Amino acid sequence: MSKEGLEKLQEEIKYLRTVRRPEVAKAIAEAREKGDLSENAEYHAAKEEQGHLEAKLSEMETKLANARLLDESQQDISKANILSTVEVFNKKMNKKMKFILVSEAEANLKESKLSVSSPIGKALLGKAIGDKVKAHTPGGEIEFEILKISL
Repeated sequence: MSKEGLEKLQEEIKYLRTVRRPEVAKAIAEAREKGDLSENAEYHAAKEEQGHLEAKLSEMETKLANARLLDESQQDISKANILSTVEVFNKKMNKKMKFILVSEAEANLKESKLSVSSPIGKALLGKAIGDKVKAHTPGGEIEFEILKISL
């Protein structure tokens, strides 16, 4: 995981613990004060939200516990690896594209951050400049030529 991705994950966990958890607890307490819990929709909705929040928090804490910070200075740029910026030519769309290969937790298509476990990410991993690769995506097969690899 990149330093940026690790910091973002830590910030989100902190937000969920310090802001969202107390908000949900307050909503449960307010709903509980309204009387009969068996027919109190607000109480049940707040308890359900608490369950979702705790599940998300648990999942994120597991990701954080298993995260490894990658040292960019140790990256080999002769082949596409995690944290590499890969410029490709998309033959299907007939245009150049640029992707940053990241962990699944950091993937964000709007920022061109592509998970190494995605079909395109898997196809690019370990390939060198000049290699032609085929990615089997839900939208069909896409062929790329790797033009440039950098950090």
